[in-house]
Amino acid sequence: MGGRTMPSVTHDDAPLLADLMPWSVAPPRLGRGWPAAPDPAALKARWDALVKAEGPDREALFEPTRSRTLHSAVGQLPGQGTGTERLTRAAGPCPEPVRVLTAPFDEQWLIPDHRLIDSARPELWRVADAHQVFAVETAAEGPGPVLLATSLLPALRPGRIRPLYRRPGGREPNLAPGLLDHLGARLGLTPTPLDVLAWVLAAARPGPAVPLTEDPELWSRGVELGRRLLWLMRRDGERPKLPGGRRPYVRAPLPPRPLAVHYNRDEECLQLDEGRIAPVPPAAWEFEVAGVRVLEQWFTARTAEAAPGTLAAVRPATWPQSWTSELLELITALALLAELRPRQAELTVGAPITAAELRAAAVLPPPASSRRPASVLDHHEEGPEGQFALL
Repeated sequence: MGGRTMPSVTHDDAPLLADLMPWSVAPPRLGRGWPAAPDPAALKARWDALVKAEGPDREALFEPTRSRTLHSAVGQLPGQGTGTERLTRAAGPCPEPVRVLTAPFDEQWLIPDHRLIDSARPELWRVADAHQVFAVETAAEGPGPVLLATSLLPALRPGRIRPLYRRPGGREPNLAPGLLDHLGARLGLTPTPLDVLAWVLAAARPGPAVPLTEDPELWSRGVELGRRLLWLMRRDGERPKLPGGRRPYVRAPLPPRPLAVHYNRDEECLQLDEGRIAPVPPAAWEFEVAGVRVLEQWFTARTAEAAPGTLAAVRPATWPQSWTSELLELITALALLAELRPRQAELTVGAPITAAELRAAAVLPPPASSRRPASVLDHHEEGPEGQFALL
């Protein structure tokens, strides 16, 4: 990245993300694996198998926990028109699966039925819409990203989730009150909430801490870099492409059910049994989050054997073409993200806006109310057994 390199702010001086984006939510806990899958048709088949079973068979398929049984009385998830009768009596078609992020860079599908999920975090569903962006902490200490960003509802553990907006419709940014005004005064700019999130993605360090700058040139470079990271992580809109016209494609057809994945560094080739995808840059194969290779984890989620007789064992008979398309796009995104790491490392911050300065300006600490969900008294949801839920 061009420009001068400046002394880095120490972590002691840099504000914590927990103070800059005060409202956070623990990740959802499904409690059972079968309501999520890489293939939506498999989810509908699992639901059909559940509601066709009766008595003890239905209970065994459901996999009850202390939090959820077939007799649990649970209201709808916000924005989802699912049934609310107890699952002992449930019938009819499967609720339409929704896209969620189940692991770093792994977009799968989930049956959005509160009765199936031990701890769904309704406050996240309440603010999930086309305007929302979720920042997800990774607890990474190694070379991987400190934060992920997604437009999908995050259903991955263990990191805390920080929505950019506290209300639907992109209203009320989840930023310390006064932060935008303070940054604007120091930078001579008018930063938007999305600008702040972009800077956070580019500059975040383990902790996570977020060095801030009063240098408008450095701020603009960081925001530009962060918006590129954001685009690659969200994977919406125009598909990313590798520079120089390179693009991974299928060199040898994938088998109906690949069982193993290997990487040939000399040929820059990803081998799925006899299937071959190339070129796959080494940086894409080596891309890790919290010490786990993303591509290996993604492949395992689609090929690991489930226990016979369980709903998780209901899956596509053959590898769907859509998975191949997703894999090609993921390889490209990971390679491009890896290319940005040197620019992130060079984003050292001089002329810092420190945590002490923000405390002196009464921006920090944020008020206790900013760490709680916003009031949603205008939000109507159906409670257990069809009752009206008063929020």
